[in-house]
Amino acid sequence: MGINLGDIIKDGRDIYGDGVNVAARLEGLAEPGGICVARVVRDQVRDKLAFSFEDMGEQQVKNIARPVRVHRVLLGERASSPQPGPAASTQPPLVLPDKPSIAVLPFQNMSGDPEQEYFADGMVEEIITALSRIRWLFVIARNSSFTYKGRTVEVKQVGRELGVRYVLEGSVRKAGGRVRITAQLIDALSDAHLWADRFDGSLEDVFELQDKIALNVAGVIEPALQAAEIRRSVARPTNDLTAYDLYLRAIAPLRSGERGKEIYLQGLDLVGKAIELDARYGTALAFAAFCHHILHFAGWTDDGGADRGAGIDLARRAIAVAGNDPEVLGSAARVLGYFGEDLTAAIALMDRALELNPSFALGWQWSGWLRLWAGYPDIGIEHFETSMRLNPLQGRADPYLGIGMGHFFARRFEDAAATLLLSLQEGPSWAPTYRFLASCYAHLGRLDEAREAVARLRALTDEVVPSAAHWRNPEHRELFLSGLRLAGGATA
Repeated sequence: MGINLGDIIKDGRDIYGDGVNVAARLEGLAEPGGICVARVVRDQVRDKLAFSFEDMGEQQVKNIARPVRVHRVLLGERASSPQPGPAASTQPPLVLPDKPSIAVLPFQNMSGDPEQEYFADGMVEEIITALSRIRWLFVIARNSSFTYKGRTVEVKQVGRELGVRYVLEGSVRKAGGRVRITAQLIDALSDAHLWADRFDGSLEDVFELQDKIALNVAGVIEPALQAAEIRRSVARPTNDLTAYDLYLRAIAPLRSGERGKEIYLQGLDLVGKAIELDARYGTALAFAAFCHHILHFAGWTDDGGADRGAGIDLARRAIAVAGNDPEVLGSAARVLGYFGEDLTAAIALMDRALELNPSFALGWQWSGWLRLWAGYPDIGIEHFETSMRLNPLQGRADPYLGIGMGHFFARRFEDAAATLLLSLQEGPSWAPTYRFLASCYAHLGRLDEAREAVARLRALTDEVVPSAAHWRNPEHRELFLSGLRLAGGATA
């Protein structure tokens, strides 16, 4: 059965309209003997009926332009009466760890075949393993999470009993040679849904599929978790600042897409205070180094040599305390690759970070930059595309810029111009994009557009080209600078 709430049209003999069409599609998604409802129905009845609901995520259904959020009614399972079990106790709630924490609950087997439980359980184990590679995340072990298998429990209860801030739950449905995984991330304190998605694939190689889905889930929810932590930190009173809160406040504007010299200077000030509180705070050290790199790269510095020296020093200090933290290693590798001379060593360090966490979306983006600087545009493009695939909801100004640069150095100027314009749609005040767009237009012979790009560039910065030394391939560097000369820009 499918249930929807919406307007209908009645002609005396029949009823039709979107409200009816959606209900019909929901019926097709329901299992035999089961009920699927639209989100609007769930919201209207969730506190009035003794049923609980499973979020199946947004579903694309036939003849309906927009995705439909679908919930499955858990028949015979009372939301207000969770089944007692070993985890339900009168013990006081566990204290939350000092870093973001998550538990992955056993996924529901929606296949109708009890013998397929092994696949759903294996999927959860793969996701737990993938999440455990995120060094800043506290992940509950599989044995604790699986005490909830076969039980109906409220997310808030799970959060209290396991001492975690976030819970990931979902379902697995196998049919023929295909499998569908749905997952949703929930704040265990507020019961708010932070993210939901579904993953479809073939069962030709079940283990490869499990690993692929696990890495995608980890790669997508990592920024969702960090965004939730940023919102929570910014909402705190300013007299309750720890080193971690200072770091989150520093990165918050960048995660929301803000750009500008003052943003990075403010970030440096905040992480500087964090480093004063904890001189071995690798993430803060790496971010401070990154700020110096961006100030230099964008031409927002009055002393390029000072930024270079500070960036290298902070990056090396970060590596010294990083251990196996892929975010710290990757960020430091990008800074050293930009400022330093041994680009091969920086690439090796980045490769190590990605080996530690293959679902590290930002790491793939940073790796793309290193490949561009080293003179390998097509590999760079591939890494930027991997970053976007792992984090499809991320801001795309930076990866589009990198892909556009890659096409430029490969002399695919038409593709480069089109991609750089996509980057400008999300980052209209980013000087490096205008530099490459001006050079690209010049090589295409579109000199009026090239000069217009230079004019926009001059409105953003006094230096059209603050430095080009990080482009290690001499031919690439000259291609870039010669285009700027044709466009009427001064070179340094």
